[in-house]
Amino acid sequence: MPITGAIFDCDGTLADSMGMWRQVVEGLLVKRGMPVPPDFYERTEPVSLHDGCVMVHEEFGLGQDAESLYEELCADVRAAYARVPLLPGARDFLQELACAGIPMVMASSTPVRELRSCLETHGIAGFFKDVVSTEDVGGRDKEFPDVYEEALRRLGTPKESTWVFEDAPFGVQTSHRAGFNVVGLMNDHDGRREEDVRPYCDVYAHGYAELSLALLNDYARPADASAPGSSAGKKPLQVLVVDGSPEPSSPETVARLAAEADYVVCADGGAAACRAAGVAPDVFCGDSDSASADDADWARAAAKTDIRFPAEKYATDLSLALDCARHEAARQGRALSLTLTCASGGRPDHALAVVGLLAGLAQEGAACARLVEDASELRVLAPVGQAEWRLGPDACGQTFSAVAVAPNTRIDEKGLKWELADKPMGLLDDLGISNVVVDVDACVICRSGAVAAFLLRG
Repeated sequence: MPITGAIFDCDGTLADSMGMWRQVVEGLLVKRGMPVPPDFYERTEPVSLHDGCVMVHEEFGLGQDAESLYEELCADVRAAYARVPLLPGARDFLQELACAGIPMVMASSTPVRELRSCLETHGIAGFFKDVVSTEDVGGRDKEFPDVYEEALRRLGTPKESTWVFEDAPFGVQTSHRAGFNVVGLMNDHDGRREEDVRPYCDVYAHGYAELSLALLNDYARPADASAPGSSAGKKPLQVLVVDGSPEPSSPETVARLAAEADYVVCADGGAAACRAAGVAPDVFCGDSDSASADDADWARAAAKTDIRFPAEKYATDLSLALDCARHEAARQGRALSLTLTCASGGRPDHALAVVGLLAGLAQEGAACARLVEDASELRVLAPVGQAEWRLGPDACGQTFSAVAVAPNTRIDEKGLKWELADKPMGLLDDLGISNVVVDVDACVICRSGAVAAFLLRG
């Protein structure tokens, strides 16, 4: 469902202010010549500013009372906001949402007076319909969903199409549990850990360079496999992703794979291969740094959906394209069966990363995760998804290799010159290299872990 409303945290999400907060909060002790306990900031961060001052007053005896300490801290915060910048790309992203008519509300643990000071200082107050603080909901901090629910009430938009933008793990986790779609913005310099954010958000981004309105509108949350209407019993969605390898597959191979697919995603430089094959993609995504202007223009005109990103980003075009494949499978309530092409040539680091991405998909339970080029086919097998590959009669006489891409991998190989039975394979070792298919019923089975299985033709 397209986004209809947005709820933004402030500090660490729009303003690059987390370092500032540590300084001003710890400054309450530093200004008085008191040592700062190692866990001081971590204990005060999740709670409202007022409750934090109550905590500090009671524990350290600072200020005449908690209210005086609160006013002192608020004054320090207002002064400090003038010194901190917005995160790169934040203003442009807010502008993009505003131009699309999407209402926005800010929801923060910071008091409203200080929030408005920050917004006005940076000239972004006009983007927001309203500002909500945890102090407006009884002081309940972001370990509880109250502030997000109040922001939603003021937006007046459906929860299922309202997105929360957060950087703090507790904010990401709380809003996700409350049923919102969540963008987790990862700021490495703020000392966050990826594992505390990524599993709990719907879209994970290292910054606004990896976000766009088109990406959010393309998103679909995977259905609960046990829920009614889940993918159980449905035919997997066959998705072809055409990447931008400098040594692409032939137009004939791309056209054949596209004819077998239900949905085609073109990743940036893959525009040339799609154009040569006469394959109109359903989605074109990327930063246009590896596609010619003519090919990119052709792909945008041919595609039903165009998702654009700046070149300066963490995520690769292929990774973004795989997200598009996942989103479409989720929209249709079907398991994902992925075929990748034009991805293995040119650079060995890219080729290894492709294997890693396919391994991740396989271990997520993809019905099929494979790379098909003119002279080879790679499938990643795992027990939770596709565990067996029957190579077929056309494989007789061809070279077959198997490489473990997960710990504790065990495989069977039947109908090959050197057969294996429940064989343990060391991670990335060469035990399974350069076997030969000798039987029309040859197959490989992954019993545990994950294995990259290569059939080399010719």
